[in-house]
Amino acid sequence: MFVDKVRDVGLYLDPPAKAAVLCVDEKSQIQALDRSAPVLPMLPGVPQRQSFDYIPHGTTSLFAALEIATGHVISAVKRRHRHQEFLAFLRTIDKTVPIGLDVHVILDDLSTHKTPAVKAWLLKHPRFHLHFTPTGSSWLNLVERFFAEITVKLLRRGVHRSITALDNDIRAWTLDVSMR
Repeated sequence: MFVDKVRDVGLYLDPPAKAAVLCVDEKSQIQALDRSAPVLPMLPGVPQRQSFDYIPHGTTSLFAALEIATGHVISAVKRRHRHQEFLAFLRTIDKTVPIGLDVHVILDDLSTHKTPAVKAWLLKHPRFHLHFTPTGSSWLNLVERFFAEITVKLLRRGVHRSITALDNDIRAWTLDVSMR
């Protein structure tokens, strides 16, 4: 079904009228890491230096929906990554997208996206239409590009002494990106 699913995701190129096309995914297991020694800043001729050992403070998950037409990102930070959190995120999307628009959601076929509770919610919200990318083709979901940016610009070299600090940094970075 690879070809059929790729054609279905063709919403990128020809979105339906009166609809919002959102690329949705979760970045789970984001670690709040504190370095065992302070990061040494970059100096002329000397790169930034950091220790390779760290102190873990737990994990969090980022749910994100990238709107194709505007580049706006709807996001939520959750402690866990289950169908309950996914449903809560769908409710957030429902509140954010104007009432008169259908919502076409491009996402992977993770089991949390197909639970009976999610299916029941979708039946009560007929404006939502799910489009699943082919298995192993996460590169077709444009929100992955957003996750790459946050990884490079915030998470990879970040120092977070708690999950709360990490959550706050993610929210601030996401809000900043959405306002550009």
